[in-house]
Amino acid sequence: MDARERLVASTQELLWERGYTATSPRAIQDRAGAGQGSMYHHFASKADLARAALQRTAEVERARAEELLSGPGTALERLVAYLRRERDALRGCPVGRHAADPDVIADAALRAPLDETFTWLRGRLAELVAAAFGDRVDAAALAATIVATVQGGYVLARSAGDP
Repeated sequence: MDARERLVASTQELLWERGYTATSPRAIQDRAGAGQGSMYHHFASKADLARAALQRTAEVERARAEELLSGPGTALERLVAYLRRERDALRGCPVGRHAADPDVIADAALRAPLDETFTWLRGRLAELVAAAFGDRVDAAALAATIVATVQGGYVLARSAGDP
């Protein structure tokens, strides 16, 4: 892994463990085994690096969800598989937990991977709901309910920057 990748991976870990505010550039550099010059060669600022780390985390989580949502079985079976997926309830969602960080929410660029992920998830779930239930239900509303059930309405509102 090159220095840039080590910096992103280390930032992902530290954001998960500490949150944005409590993650210092020095801690990132120490964890990555990279110097200050290397960090600022690849990223203009801590926020720039955090954006890359949050985007990577979001991509990984979308891929994990997509495995279940496009897996074998009927649309309903895939929805059930998504809902039954093992989750670490005490640590929260690797994407959603950042909605509790006021500095992430205050910065539209840092918040964007959260909002993009939940927007994608609602859309993807709506496709399956429509396939499973046809026009008997409002697919978009039920998809939003599913995401809100899993993530919590508070996380979704903060991620979207929309009270």
